Amino acid sequence: MASTSQNRVPKVSVLLSISISISIYFFFFFFNGVGVEAQTSPVFACDVSSNPNLTNYGFCDKSLGVDKRVSDLVKRLTLQEKITFLVDSAGNVSRLGIPKYEWWSEALHGVSYVGPGTHFSALVPGATSFPQVILTAASFNTSLFRAIGKVVSTEARAMYNVGLAGLTFWSPNVNIFRDPRWGRGQETPGEDPKLSSKYAANYVRGLQDSDDGCDRLKVAACCKHYTAYDLDNWKGVDRFHFDAIVTKQDMDDTFQPPFKSCVLDGNVASVMCSFNKINGIPACADPDLLAGVVRGQWKLNGYIVADCDSVDVIYNSQHYTKTPEEAAAKTILAGLNLDCGSFLGQHTEAAVTQGLVHESAIDQAVSYNFATLMRLGFFDGDPRKGTYGKLGPKDVCTPKSQKLAREAARQGIVLLKNNANTLPLSSSAIKSLAVIGPNANVTKTMIGNYEGTPCKYTTPFQGLTASVATTFSQGCDVACTNPQIDDAKKIAAAADATVLIMGADLSIEAEGRDRVDLLLPGQQATLVTEVAKASKGPVILIIMSGGGFDIQFAKDDDKIPSILWVGYPGEAGGAAIADIVFGSYNPSGRLPMTWYPQSYVDKVPMTNMNMRPDPATGYPGRSYRFYTGPTVYTFGDGLSYSQFSHHLVRAPKLLSIPLEEGHICHTSKCKSIDVVQQTCQNLAFDIHLRVRNAGSMSGSHTVFLFSSPPAVHNAPQKHLLGFEKVFLESQSEGIVRFKVDACKDLSVVDEVGSRKVALGLHVLHVGNLKHSLNVRI
Repeated sequence: MASTSQNRVPKVSVLLSISISISIYFFFFFFNGVGVEAQTSPVFACDVSSNPNLTNYGFCDKSLGVDKRVSDLVKRLTLQEKITFLVDSAGNVSRLGIPKYEWWSEALHGVSYVGPGTHFSALVPGATSFPQVILTAASFNTSLFRAIGKVVSTEARAMYNVGLAGLTFWSPNVNIFRDPRWGRGQETPGEDPKLSSKYAANYVRGLQDSDDGCDRLKVAACCKHYTAYDLDNWKGVDRFHFDAIVTKQDMDDTFQPPFKSCVLDGNVASVMCSFNKINGIPACADPDLLAGVVRGQWKLNGYIVADCDSVDVIYNSQHYTKTPEEAAAKTILAGLNLDCGSFLGQHTEAAVTQGLVHESAIDQAVSYNFATLMRLGFFDGDPRKGTYGKLGPKDVCTPKSQKLAREAARQGIVLLKNNANTLPLSSSAIKSLAVIGPNANVTKTMIGNYEGTPCKYTTPFQGLTASVATTFSQGCDVACTNPQIDDAKKIAAAADATVLIMGADLSIEAEGRDRVDLLLPGQQATLVTEVAKASKGPVILIIMSGGGFDIQFAKDDDKIPSILWVGYPGEAGGAAIADIVFGSYNPSGRLPMTWYPQSYVDKVPMTNMNMRPDPATGYPGRSYRFYTGPTVYTFGDGLSYSQFSHHLVRAPKLLSIPLEEGHICHTSKCKSIDVVQQTCQNLAFDIHLRVRNAGSMSGSHTVFLFSSPPAVHNAPQKHLLGFEKVFLESQSEGIVRFKVDACKDLSVVDEVGSRKVALGLHVLHVGNLKHSLNVRI
C-alpha cells in the first residue's frame, strides 16, 4: 500500500474554528481507537428484517447462483451508482438496502489496523499478532502457513460480526525478495519462487476456506503487489516512477510464479496490481498482465484492485495519459475492477461520456466486485445467523491462538552459528545473564509493519528473565550513533553468559524506506565486538530484522560462538527466543533469503532487475539460484541442536520422455523439449529418503530437494523442487517422500518465456547427498 494512503483521513476545512477542529479530532480518535466502541453490528446488505420488500429482489435470493444475483443487481443500478462501487470506500444505495462498504482491510500476519476497514475498540482491543511473514516462511512448514491463515480469518470474522472489520483483506504480499535492501522484504516469503508459491497458496487457503463449499469465502484474500515490484525508495528512485525492465525469462520463472500459485492453487479472491511500470507500462494499466494473464490465462475468480492511489499515480506522477479520463478508461479496459482511492470515482463518468470506455465495461468491473461480496455472504442478510455468526470477541486472542503465535516464532527462528555446541544454555549452569542491545526489550519492533494491536507482548528480555536472573543494558538505540559501551561491557563481564540483541526496526527498513547498505546500523558492530571481548561467558548474538546483514565480522569472531536470526517474531517473540536459547525447543528454521556481503551493494544497483549474472559486466546475479559471488549466509542455511542424516531409498536414474512420431528431436540434436500436454502425461516419479535424527534432542528438520539442471537456457545453477518438514524423536528415523512432476518441477524457462525440459544430466541434492538423473527422449 502507499504510505500516504495508509494515513488517508477525511480532510477538515481550514475555516473551522480551533475548538471545533479539536472536537472532530477527539471524535475521530475515539471512533477509531480503543476509547469507545464504534459499533457492535456488522455491515451487510439485504436486511429483510428492516425492509421486507428486499425479498422481491433477485440479488437477495440466496437460492440463485452468484452470476444470476450479480446480473440482477447490476441491472438495477444507475451509472452513477455503479461508479461508487469502483472505489474502496464504496457508496450506499439505500433504495436497494445496500449500505456503505469499506474494502480496505489488512491481515498480513494478523488482523491489522492499517486501512480504514478495520479497527480495534474496547470490545476487541487486540488480535493475535503472528511473526512477520519472512520469519514464518523460514519455518518451511506449509501446514503452519495454513494454520495461521485460519486463525487470522476466524479473528477477522469475529471482529466483522461486531462491526470492527471488513471481509476483504488485502493480504498476503507474495513479491519475491529480490534485493536485500528492499524495506518491504520483511512482508514477503523470501527470494525463492517455490517457497513463495507454497506460502501464497496455503496462507490464502487458510484465510478463505469456508465450510459452505468451494465457492463461498470465509474472508477474501488478495495477493499483492502484481508484479515485479520490489523497490520503494532507493537513492532517489521511488516506486511511483520506477520502470522495472524485466526480461520475459525472469518474469516467468521468478516474479510470476507466486501470483500464479495464488490464483490456480489458492483460488484467491483478488490480485492487487502495483505502482511501478513494467517495461514501460504501469502495472495497473497493462491489459496483457491483467486481462490477459490474471483473468485470461489463470482464470481469476474474483476482482483486481489497484494499490492505493496508483491510478492517480498513473496520471499525475507517471504522466502515462494526457487526461485523467484516459487513465480511468485505460485501467478499466486493462482489467482493473476496483480502485483503492477516489480517482475512478471522480473521473469514470466523464470517461464514459467522452466515449473512452463503454458502460458495459463498468458493468463488468463492478460485477466481479459484487460477485466477491456475494461469495462472502454480504448479500445474504444478517451474517450472525450464518455459518460464522457465533464468532465474536471471545474468539479473538484465545489461548490456543496465542500458543500458535509462539510456536510459529519458534519454528522460524534460524540458528546460524553454534560453535562448540554453546547453545542451548543450561539454566542450571547459567546463573546470571547479561541481556544487551537496542532490540533486547522492544515490543512493537517485534511485529514489523502492517501490524495490528497484539493480544499482549513478551519482549526478549522478559522471555529470558523468566528462565534466569538477568541484567539489562540497551547499549544504544537502533540507529546506534552514541553507544554506551562501558555500561554494556560492565554487565557482560559480570554475567555467566551474554545475549546481544541487535538488528533493525521500521526506522531502518520499511515501506517507503529501502536500505543503502548491508551493515548493522550505526555503531552496532562496534558494540557487539567490544562486549564480546569483555564478556566473561559465552556470547549469543541475535539479529532481529527483516532483511539480512553483513555480519561476517561476528561469524568469524571466536568470542561469539552462537548467532540466531529471529526476524520480527511477533507478539510472543521473547518467549520463543528464550525457548530456543535455553533448549526447550530445538531450532529448525532455515533462511528464506541469501545474506550478502557489503560489497554486493557496490556491484548491484537496486534498479537492475536481472536475476541472471552477466560475466561481461561483472554483474553477479541475484538469489541463490543465480548469484555467483560470495555470501555471508545463503538460502536454506540453518542449524539444529541435533544431527540429521539422509539416505536415498528410492529415486530413478533415468527418465525417458516419449515424443510423438515425427517430432523434430527424433532427427535433430535437441538440448531441451517444449513442455506440452502430450509429452508431460504420466511423467511424475517418486523420491524416498530415510532421514535419521542422530542427536540427543527430538526436533523438526526441513528436508530440501534441489535440482541442478543441465546448463541450457541460462538455467538456474540450483533451484528448489520441494521441501518437507519432518519431526523426529532422538535416535529415530522416518521416510520423507517427494513426488516430482518432471515437466513442472524439472523444467526451466527459456529466453522467450517458454517452459522447456532440459535433456541431459540433472543433479538432485538433499543436504550433502547428490543423485544423478539422466533425462532423455
